[in-house]
Amino acid sequence: MKFNVKKNRIVFLDPHSSITVTSDEKIDLILSPSLYWVQKVKLPVKYVREVKKLLPSLFEDILPEGNYSYSVYKDESLDGSYFIFAYEDKRIIDLASSFGISSSNIASVRFAQSVLHDLQGAVKINETQSIYVKDGVVTLVPCCWIEESGNINLDSIKLSRHTITLAQFGHIVDNSSLYKIAAVLVVFSLLFFAEYFITKQKIASLQEQKSELFTKYDLKPTMFQNKALLKKYKDIHKNQTKLRQELAKKLKQKNIKLITYKNNTLKVES
Repeated sequence: MKFNVKKNRIVFLDPHSSITVTSDEKIDLILSPSLYWVQKVKLPVKYVREVKKLLPSLFEDILPEGNYSYSVYKDESLDGSYFIFAYEDKRIIDLASSFGISSSNIASVRFAQSVLHDLQGAVKINETQSIYVKDGVVTLVPCCWIEESGNINLDSIKLSRHTITLAQFGHIVDNSSLYKIAAVLVVFSLLFFAEYFITKQKIASLQEQKSELFTKYDLKPTMFQNKALLKKYKDIHKNQTKLRQELAKKLKQKNIKLITYKNNTLKVES
């Protein structure tokens, strides 16, 4: 039994595109160079994860004000270069939404750089602009700069493995603020666990002292029993105190022949 698997639709996203989509289509987005900044750089590092730490500083003097995300992948040639990218998630999401492409229908997002890097000649992406590859970088230029350019054929495009994930709420709080918030939360978490540990130690110490007191004074296991025991000894103490007071008075008498104590009653015979 064969199943017909519906392929995702490939869409080249550009502010000047003319795009019509249906609500049930899954979309593989290819971002126009107008939606990101790209550099091809050589760096004295071996791994992509090391380059990621440097990305904000590498774009520091280039980008206009905004909240940016960054991406990097290694050039497929053997010259050790990296392609580094900066982009605004909100701008891309808003543009896609303006064409009726919801975030839930976006299956993947790629830069034109990673998909069209081996483009031969120039291709038009809209009525006024074309793209072509210059020094290995996919570049956007006015159509009038290029004498001959064909139309982009999305059906013949082979998608690359280099994708990005758009942060839907990245525009609300920038990365530096997120790091600060995370640091504050970490500090509060550490304080909470420290307080929890100290409290737990105090409880354990109190339990140990309680156990020692119960053993030392032969106390009962429940508070109800101990209250009953306390009442009993209070009554005994009260009676003993009263008896001593009466005995002290009787002893002051002269010619005492006999002293008896019976049924909680003290008798003195002279």
